[in-house]
Amino acid sequence: MKVAIVGSGYFSQFHFDAWARCPEVELVGLASFDRDTAQQMGAKYQMPVFENAAAMCAQIKPELLDIITPPASHAGLIQMASDAGINVVCQKPFCGTLEQARAASDCADKANIDLIVHENFRFQPWYREIARQLQAGRLGKVYQIAFRLRPGDGQGPNAYLARQPYFQKMQRFLVHETAIHYVDVFRYLLGEASSVWADLSRLNPVIAGEDRCLLVMDHGEGKRAVLDGNRLSDHKAQNSRLTMGEMTVEGELGCIFLSGDGDLYFRAHGEQEALSIDYAFEDRGFGGDCVYHFTRHVVDHYVNGTALENTARDYLRNLEIEEAIYLGAEDGQRVRLD
Repeated sequence: MKVAIVGSGYFSQFHFDAWARCPEVELVGLASFDRDTAQQMGAKYQMPVFENAAAMCAQIKPELLDIITPPASHAGLIQMASDAGINVVCQKPFCGTLEQARAASDCADKANIDLIVHENFRFQPWYREIARQLQAGRLGKVYQIAFRLRPGDGQGPNAYLARQPYFQKMQRFLVHETAIHYVDVFRYLLGEASSVWADLSRLNPVIAGEDRCLLVMDHGEGKRAVLDGNRLSDHKAQNSRLTMGEMTVEGELGCIFLSGDGDLYFRAHGEQEALSIDYAFEDRGFGGDCVYHFTRHVVDHYVNGTALENTARDYLRNLEIEEAIYLGAEDGQRVRLD
């Protein structure tokens, strides 16, 4: 597979590493405005560097384009790739608005190309293991999932500046940038949501958007998901960005607990002792190597014909839920998603 990349910002390092670890992939080009960083990445991964994405695609004709740029640039790059018949992986937040994301999905459909959103949290190994436990019936009927988001990186005037300084200027921040991951995880574990209630606020006055949220999502058949999050508080973990918080999954037969170090435990209903769930993951890159696991999923689709989980058409549902969260938070009302 000939893969080209657009963008060389902070998070791109995990993309480059993931593609390079797939033996079926050849990195054939990088387009970026950041000349110094792009030259470093080009030299490290032995690929030519371009300043213009369209010129790069016209010259090297990749089979897939990985877009790792800010959301405002997504629509134009997807249009360019669609015109050239190039499949696309696009980083989230996916496009600037729901309307742009819908238009980009329509564009890709008309061009008959794959448009895949790089949503990697559902590929974190603890969520894949929780899904296996639920599918095996470990909890019986599932009642609720609750996640406490506590990365602890949002305090003070220098919050986010060292890694992703644009976070401070986002008018929509915690839900649009971070909680959207958990909307997707909840859908992955519990199925489609039927309604959502939200309370949003800002704790750090130096940022433009919200940095605290309480979300309650109903998933039918009595299942509920709760996200209690803020980016100022931390949690017990060697690396507070590994899981970014702690999760409890409750069901009729017991509970599953996720610790901040990625450990999983099961406590049977009526029992006092929680037993460790034996599973393995590599603490590499970001979030238990989830960028690689996502990338491997995409490569397996093209090499082995396996189904894609993160098509843009499906991912639009996450963005519709995001819009419902912001709408409902304005007046504290529950919003039905049908």
